[in-house]
Formats: sequence, structure tokens, C-alpha cells
Amino acid sequence: MKKVIYMLSLVGVLVFNTSCQDELETSPTNQIPSTEVFQNATTAQTAVDGIYRLMYTPGWSQRWGSENPGQTGIQLLADLMGEDHVMMEQGQGWFYEDYRLNIHGDYVTKDGRSYSVWNLYYTLVNNANQVIASETVMNDTPEAIRAVVGQALALRAFSYFYLVQIYQQTYKGHEDFPGVPVYTEPTGIASEGKGRGTVKEVYEQINSDLKKAAEYLKDLTQKSITHVDYYVVKGLQARTLLVQHKYAETAAAADEALKKEGLALASVKDLGGNNNVDVSDVMWGVKVIPDQSSGFAGFFSHMDADAKGMYGSKARKCISTGLYNLMSETDTRHSWFRGKLAADQEQKGNSMVSYCQLKFKMANYETRVGDHLFMRAEEMVLIKAEAECHQGNFAAARETLKAFGELRDPAFAERLAKRTNAATYNKDTNAPLVTLMDEILFQRRVELWGEAGRIFDLQRLGLGYKREYEGSNHTEMIQTKNTDPASPLFIFPLPQSEIDGNENITEADQNQIVQ
Repeated sequence: MKKVIYMLSLVGVLVFNTSCQDELETSPTNQIPSTEVFQNATTAQTAVDGIYRLMYTPGWSQRWGSENPGQTGIQLLADLMGEDHVMMEQGQGWFYEDYRLNIHGDYVTKDGRSYSVWNLYYTLVNNANQVIASETVMNDTPEAIRAVVGQALALRAFSYFYLVQIYQQTYKGHEDFPGVPVYTEPTGIASEGKGRGTVKEVYEQINSDLKKAAEYLKDLTQKSITHVDYYVVKGLQARTLLVQHKYAETAAAADEALKKEGLALASVKDLGGNNNVDVSDVMWGVKVIPDQSSGFAGFFSHMDADAKGMYGSKARKCISTGLYNLMSETDTRHSWFRGKLAADQEQKGNSMVSYCQLKFKMANYETRVGDHLFMRAEEMVLIKAEAECHQGNFAAARETLKAFGELRDPAFAERLAKRTNAATYNKDTNAPLVTLMDEILFQRRVELWGEAGRIFDLQRLGLGYKREYEGSNHTEMIQTKNTDPASPLFIFPLPQSEIDGNENITEADQNQIVQ
């Protein structure tokens, strides 16, 4: 009889020190006897902190662990699968197959994307389930118990949200398609596996978890920027409701998220290298200290072309000319990217190549660290504006976009005035902007470049793309690949290990494989 074999237990998870320094420790959770971990909310919080630590721990596959730096790595690969992100060189190959839409052949091993992504998120799910299942046995104040369980519920929903987007087409129009197995209880080596269910059922679980998490965390203080709080949960709701096309609820959730005390949009100058959780716009992220740097495997190693000896110096990440050319000359985000350079300029340094990204920089080259940002206020503004526009609330959408736009471009008011009031948008993603929705979606593409995972937006908006166009700087045009809306290449195959180990998933449940 086949059994689930992919889930990891709580043992070995690294934990946080939730002091005011918000720094990580390296003592494993299994140094605390398992019978004691969930006796009270304080020790249970240690287990939750371990989940946060896993979110930027590298590995997750048997080989090629350096291209699996955790959550930011998932966001990067999902960005590279679209049309806005260019890999200038192949380097050692890490992330290049994502860029080429060429990962389907690796599903049979435990080395490729199919296994590593599945392994990461189901590990987070199982650890969250351990905490949630212990709610009734914790001896502590109701507030303390709600705080720890609320975080675990949100992290479970977060994990399922990425799983269902990566292993199946988007929600709208695919509600009854096979989803991913949903587990709400802890599992182990002998646990019986579950079937795929439907996309709708997965989102029902996500919605339920986030609703309960919001109830649990409301009116509680966020003790660390690393911890999910009520406002982060509202942000997660805004993300997931947007995918479900529930636009009124989306706008309301994003608006509530923006009510967090002390939260403020940040200028491009203040954002620096997008490596600091202490900036005013950061809602959720982790502060990384030197002894927990992932070094060569870390996100900033992959992104920063000026980090000597790191992967980014050999496989530079650039913005596409198609997206760059849609930016106005007065947009302050030009500082995030090199422009078109002369041939002699491109010889002066690793990042001195046309359109090279400067948005993500290591905070310290000696220690190779930089904080990881999971949610920013600007994203909530853009989600709210988009949701309002989808509903035909054009005046509200313009007002929502105004403060953000003027912070990014001093001539934004003039630019915005040229957009017509319409919720329609170009099917050619490099075409000139015409409507208000065109403008909102463009702002999202630039602001969240490298952060949100472009392929997810293409899926939910029903868009395909072409990399081959006049002036394109893409190094892989993938003309022979299917990049039409809902292409099977936009989602991953299930890992073969799951099919082999789960009695309720067979070869017939596998996604379409495209070689």
C-alpha cells in the first residue's frame, strides 16, 4: 500500500529568537522535547518561528539545492517564466530552465522544480498543522494561543495558495480542475495520502483558514515584522480574492491591510536595495543575520550582479526592453535598472550591461546578507486600485493610484489623465497603454518586478505573451514553446515521488507533460 512520503516532521526545524532584535538562532526545535513544544504558546511560537526560518532556508531538492533559496526563489522562478524578466546569461544553469519554460522533464527525479516546490510547501503545511492541532492542549492565555494558532493558519493558507497556483491553472474557469491534496491534520511516514480534489476546494480551505486567522489575530500586536499579523492576513486575503475575481471583497481586504498603524508608502530612495525590513512600507519580511546567510544559494546571490563570485555576476537578471520602454522618462524607478548602454560602458563592471537590474542588492557584500521582503504596502495599493477598476469604480481607482503614482513619478498626474476609464486591457503586453486598467497593470509589473511572480498574473488575467518583438533583449525567445493563455507549460507536473508514494494519486492524475 502506498503511503505519503514527502512530508517532513517538525524535528530539525530551525527557530527564531523573538526578541526586539528580531534575529534568528540556530538551535533546532528537536532540542525541546516534543511533549513540551506545545504545552504553552511560548514554546509553540518557537515552532512557528521555525516555519518562518524554513521560508528562506535553501535546498529542498536532492541536487541543485542552490537554486532553491525558499520563498523568494519561488517568486523569482515565477517571474522568469513570464515576459518581463530576462536572464542575460545561462551561468551554471540555475533558474535558466525556468526562463526557458523547460522544467517538465525533471518531474521524475527529486532534483527538479516539481519535487523541490512540493517539498517546501508541504513541509510548511505539515509544521503548521502540528501547531493548529495543538490548540486545545496549550495551557496559556486565550490571547497567546490565538496569536500562535492564527499565524499557523495563515501560513497554511499561504502555502496552499502557492501550491494550487503552481500545480494547476488559475482559479477562474478552472474551478473544477484537479487541485492539490489538502491536509488539515499532521501527517507522517505512515499517513495515507489524499487525492487532488478540485481547485475550488483548495481555495475554500484557503479562504476558511484566512478568515479564521483574521479573527484570531485581530486586535493583537505584531511582536516582530517576521510574524504574520492581522494586517498581513488581510493582505493575503486581498491576494487570494483577486485571483478568485471577487473584486469587492478584494478591495475591502486591501483597504483594511493598509490601515496598519505606522505603515507608509516608501520612496524608491528609501527602499534602497529592497533588502531592509525596517523601511516604512514593509508589512511582512525576515531580517537575516550573517550566521544565517544562505551565501551562494541566497536570493541576493542570484540577483545582484555586483556581488563578486556569486551566481548573479555570471547570470545577470535584467528587465525586458518591452516593459522598460513603457516607463516614462520621469519614473524614479529607472534607478532600479540600467538603461541602454553604449558598448564601451558595458565593459566596466558586472552590472554594467544594458537593462541590468539594480532593484535587489545585497545589504552587505562581506556577510552576503539582505532581508527578505514578503509583503509591501505598495502591493496593497495596486491590488485595491485594480479591484476598484474591475468593478467600474474608475474615480475610486484613480484616487487610490494617485498617491502611489506621484511618489514614483512627479509627472504621474499628466500620465494618468491620458488613460480612458475602462477595465479592459491590452492582450499584447508590450502594446502602448490606453485604459486605466492598462496603467494599473503596468504599475504592478514595474513595482513588483522580481517579487510577485509574473506568471501568476498572466494566468489570472488570461494573458499569453511573446518574447520575440522589435528591440527585444530576451536571450531565449522560446518561439517553439506554447505561451498562449493557460499554456500547460505555465504549471508544473506533480512530482513522480508523490504519484509513487500516494495511493490516492495515480498516473492518470498527472498534469500534462510537455517535453
